Amino acid sequence: MTKYIVSGYIGFDNFGDEAIAHVLSEKLKSEGAEKITLISSNPQKTAELHQVSSCPMLNFWKPMLEADVLISGGGSLLQDVTSLKSLIYYLGVIFTALVLGKKVVIYSQGIGPINSTIGRLLTRMALRHCHEISVRDKKSQELLKKWGIDAKLVKDAVFDLNLPIRNRKGIVGVQLRNYPTLSDDFLKSLAEEITKRFSDKKIEIFSFQDSIDLDICEKFARMLYKKGHSDTEVLHGLTINEVFEKISNLEYMIGMRFHANVSAIKSGVKTLAINYDIKVKKLADEYNLPIIELTQRDFSKEFDQLMGGGKWR
Repeated sequence: MTKYIVSGYIGFDNFGDEAIAHVLSEKLKSEGAEKITLISSNPQKTAELHQVSSCPMLNFWKPMLEADVLISGGGSLLQDVTSLKSLIYYLGVIFTALVLGKKVVIYSQGIGPINSTIGRLLTRMALRHCHEISVRDKKSQELLKKWGIDAKLVKDAVFDLNLPIRNRKGIVGVQLRNYPTLSDDFLKSLAEEITKRFSDKKIEIFSFQDSIDLDICEKFARMLYKKGHSDTEVLHGLTINEVFEKISNLEYMIGMRFHANVSAIKSGVKTLAINYDIKVKKLADEYNLPIIELTQRDFSKEFDQLMGGGKWR
């Protein structure tokens, strides 16, 4: 019987990371784990949501001492684009486990970008002492190979979910998040293209993390309305299962967040990615998705590709 402690971006009400925590918790339960503790910014909610133990992000010492294995992941924890502070935190959890003699597993992560010299140095140092490493994209695997570190290539954890039966209803999904280079000009051009292409279809706009996404999703809904598209709904505060149920009804997804695109791919929905982060570009390249840039204003070619068919899972 093994006791696990899990480090990730948990407890922040982010759909993708909560879905990963759900997949990992269920996987460990099925393998007969004696105890599972998720390190979380909201331990009480996390414990209730995933039916496991949970502890605060800055007070993980006791469960770490009791654990046999630390699992770090999935998602994009080991990068410093968000902030060097977050990278140092997640590496600090790993180093703590290593010093205490625990096995460390890096689970289905996207590694990088790591732009700071100290960040690269500490990440290489930590990963060289891990028991097992799996990454979710080829570029992460290639980066670690350059560092002399072996890593297994796996799919993102959300691909392991059993999703609802597909029930296509001709709905177009749009998923947006706030981001410094996401401009009103881009949103207006996107609203115009969607109105032109899908004037007869309902538009569902998904907020995956309300503290970051909701304002921009509501702004986009107003833009669609001004363009003459009134059959529009902003979806927020949904559970993991409710998100997947909604996505299973879609015909198309225009997705900004990584896990909006992953969920659509997994559900067999025709998908157009919005490139705000290298992880989205990696995913689009791997699955041959049309992708638009935040600097673009003409999306006709990419929408032609989206609506033109092809092989969709």
